[in-house]
Amino acid sequence: MPDTPKPTFLVNAYADPVAVRVEGRASFANSASLHDFIVECIKQGKVRFVVDFRNCASMDSTFLGVLAGAGLQLKKRQPPGSLVLTGLSARNLELVRNLGLNRICTVDGSTSVDVGSAPTALATPDKKSELDQAKHVLSAHENLVAADESNRDRFQDVLSFLRNRVEKG
Repeated sequence: MPDTPKPTFLVNAYADPVAVRVEGRASFANSASLHDFIVECIKQGKVRFVVDFRNCASMDSTFLGVLAGAGLQLKKRQPPGSLVLTGLSARNLELVRNLGLNRICTVDGSTSVDVGSAPTALATPDKKSELDQAKHVLSAHENLVAADESNRDRFQDVLSFLRNRVEKG
């Protein structure tokens, strides 16, 4: 069985579009750093992003919710920005389609994205508190519902649990 790369996001914020390459597993455990990176880039006026999944072993719903939030935010801009997902394996493409991200992001059949000769690896933030982690996961899943209302039924138990957790503080 081949080694799965250590989960990393390689980025080039100076490229146009901003380039992101996912290495390894993309999950709730590392998606906050990508969220923060995208938010900061958008604040700086960057509105075109491409995410390369050719080395992505797997992804979970929280990570997909981060992408959904970015896609929704970019679509609201005038003129609208773009989020292109490329190099998806058959399984990852199925996840993207099942959750409706293909309606808010462009899915491209290309196999790679150039992150430049010296990409930056996003640091995984220090451990968040349980409450902050719950808020992050809740926000990501709310993004999935905003992207496709049919996701509400899929994630209703997760949403209820997380809202309860966040309300209790």
